[in-house]
Parts: sequence; structure tokens; C-alpha cells
Amino acid sequence: MPLTRFDAFIHKVYEATGFRYQNELASALGINPSAITQARKKDSIPARWILLLYRKYGLNPNWLEEGIGPVFIKSFSTNESEFKKVPKVKARLCAGGGSFEVGSEIEGYYSFRMDWLSRKGTAEKMVLLDIFGNSMEPEFREGDTVLIDEAQKDVLAGAVYAVGIDDTIMVKRVEKHPKGLVLFSDNTKYKSLYLENEDINRVRIIGKVIWVCREFR
Repeated sequence: MPLTRFDAFIHKVYEATGFRYQNELASALGINPSAITQARKKDSIPARWILLLYRKYGLNPNWLEEGIGPVFIKSFSTNESEFKKVPKVKARLCAGGGSFEVGSEIEGYYSFRMDWLSRKGTAEKMVLLDIFGNSMEPEFREGDTVLIDEAQKDVLAGAVYAVGIDDTIMVKRVEKHPKGLVLFSDNTKYKSLYLENEDINRVRIIGKVIWVCREFR
């Protein structure tokens, strides 16, 4: 089903700002989240929102409404130092069967607000990767893009990490146990992976998953 005009607009805003939830956008616009729900029902984009997004984040009104022109244009209240370009690399995170060679070729960049990245972790150590497979559904789906902070390697019980085993990198929930690590899948069709003894030497924690982006198809 094709996106409505409003949903296409919201998707662009989330992509450009790093917002993931409706209440984050509502806070940025200084409105009640219910106003977004009402605008979605009417398939209407208030002109005031376009103006605020331009003033606060430098978002191009033509790009927001029609997908025309650059994402960002210079505004009187925004400067380039407020944004950080995070690289997206070609290597994919395996969330299912199979393996692949890990590559590091950069295929593009996503812009995030620097203050948002700083609240989440170490901006200079962040990278974007695509997910391949269905072992982490429904939370993470094949084709999702995840933001990983490679500075966060300490294992917190139940948190999601990019984990390398030999020539494969996977996205899994990780927990410590007395003899090693357990890698959990959200999809109950997949068994947990217990790593201990000599297998521990094959494992490396690449970084913590802190954000996910899903493109509508």
C-alpha cells in the first residue's frame, strides 16, 4: 500500500532528525502527540510544522512536502556543527541463518542531530548497518537499518548488540552466564546460542544497538 502524503512526510522527518517516536516529534514541535494523530487522520501537514522544522533543524520545506531538493538548507538558527554524518557500511548484520564476509566499504551517510547522538553514546564511534534475516523479529526485521555505538561493548543483560563470530556479524540480545555468553533471538523459532570455553575466544562485541530505522515498502 502506498504511503499517504502525511506518512511520507513523517518518514522524511524521522529519517532526517533521528526521531523514532511520535512523542519526540511532538516535543520538538511544541504540540500534543494527539495533534499528530489528528493530522494523520486528515492527511494534512500544518504549514507551521514545516516552518518550525526549517527553523530548528534546517530541513528543506520543498524536500519535506514534495521530496524535491536537498534535505537540509541553511537557516538562521542552524549550523552544520549541530549535525553529525554517521557512515552506513555495506556489511550486513545477520539475524538468521547463513554467514557473510564482513566489509567496511561506506555506501553513504545519515545525518543525525549531534545533541541526540551525544545523549545516546559516543557519536564518533557510531556506524549504521542493515539487518539480514528474521531471527530478531518482531523487534528487528530484515531490511531494517540499525545504529550501533562501537564504544559500548560492556554487556548489559537483555540489551541488543552487534556480535562478531569468525567472519559473521549478528544482531542478538546478549547476556553473561558463569562460563561465557548467551546470544538470544527474539524470534522463538531460533534457539539461543551458548558460547563458553574456547568458543569465547571467537566472539567479539562490536557495539550496542541504540536505534533502528525501518523503510516502508
